[in-house]
Amino acid sequence: MAVDDLNNGNFEVKIIRKTVVKAEGPYPETHIITLSNLDLLSGRFPITYIYFYRKIHNIHLTIEAFKSSLAQCLTHFYPFSGRIVQNQQSNEPEIICDNSGALVVEAKANIPLKEFNFYNLNEYLKGKLVSIDHDFPVQVQITHYECRSIAISFTFDHALGDATAFSKFLVTGCEIANGKPISCSPDHSRALRARVPPSYDPLLDNTFVSCTLDNIRTIPTISTLLKRLYHIPKSSIDMMQELACTNGAKRTKIESFSAYVWKIMGNAIDKKHKHCKMGWLVDGRTRIISNDHDNSMSNYIGNVLSVTFGESNVDHLKEGSIADIANVVHNAITKVTNEAHFRDLIDWIECHRPGLMLPKSVLGLDGPALVVSSGRRFPVAELDFGFGSPVLGTACSTIERLGVGYINQRESARGDGSWTVSAILWPEMVTALESDPNNVFQPMNSSLLQL
Repeated sequence: MAVDDLNNGNFEVKIIRKTVVKAEGPYPETHIITLSNLDLLSGRFPITYIYFYRKIHNIHLTIEAFKSSLAQCLTHFYPFSGRIVQNQQSNEPEIICDNSGALVVEAKANIPLKEFNFYNLNEYLKGKLVSIDHDFPVQVQITHYECRSIAISFTFDHALGDATAFSKFLVTGCEIANGKPISCSPDHSRALRARVPPSYDPLLDNTFVSCTLDNIRTIPTISTLLKRLYHIPKSSIDMMQELACTNGAKRTKIESFSAYVWKIMGNAIDKKHKHCKMGWLVDGRTRIISNDHDNSMSNYIGNVLSVTFGESNVDHLKEGSIADIANVVHNAITKVTNEAHFRDLIDWIECHRPGLMLPKSVLGLDGPALVVSSGRRFPVAELDFGFGSPVLGTACSTIERLGVGYINQRESARGDGSWTVSAILWPEMVTALESDPNNVFQPMNSSLLQL
């Protein structure tokens, strides 16, 4: 394939090679997988995870070994080696399992990794470290730097699955690369179907709405969106949790973090708004009882996510304590951490098919809102493809239009209890976070990564 130069300021990336990697070994006969109802709630957004690694001794051999592991991994996750197309009769996307393959892009950067701007991701994602080709639901870009360090970005079509599904894929790839037994036997059944007849709590109409792919591509964005990466030390995480628990209630780290951020948000939205919302992604795998003999959905590959929102008066956010706000957070999340909610959501989608569905807030239809996604179980230090653990791993996005702010939290690769937080926020919110006197949100840099 063609070679390109991608220039942007002093940071340049040259595309060296593009390769299609197909599943190696037995592959099922070509067939179609119909998406589950919860897959239709994904929005078809591209989801990217990027990992940075220290010096690699032999770049060429490393890349070839990686592609070999990827080919074997695709055999186990065979839908990831297919294509996602729009069914003209149902007007819904479906997965054609035909081993079209995953796209692997090899690239070279013109700087050493320690000179990379880890904080400001606006300039360095799409067209730099992340390649987007809509013909491939799985795309990998391997970028090597002048110091022989590398960055590997994995971009998935959200219709394939959610963070839990993608983590299974990545961990399986690492196990193969290191000659270890494979710990996941993936379930590709997409078995989450509606009840007959479907029924649901009408309150779901307040949160979700039917939409088209064109609606998603033309979302009225809230503002200029800034993509930032932060480090949060363990001492700050402990401080936030202590503040959230001052009334005697036990609050999780993510509940405490959410309350702290929401209070800051109260000072970072336009004064014309009297209320604002915060949302949370909730995985339903531990809430839904499977028909399998072990009642476990842990290896289910697909989307099993819901979104719940809490709403607060802006004055309450400004004047209330972190503990008070954490109560609102806890109550909002608790509403959906049960099987009844997920069964109702599956049925709600059934009653609104055909097409895609999204939370109204994501489409910018519900006032100021910020969604928090917890990746605390997502692998970071474990992502060793045979050349060591990464110094940094994070979720990021090439999305240009979004009706909400978005924050993703995960354990850092340091193993010291600190977090890496990626954010897509409006400028006033970025300023508010970075001017917080407790210095919780520390802009990511090479010193923090000990490069």
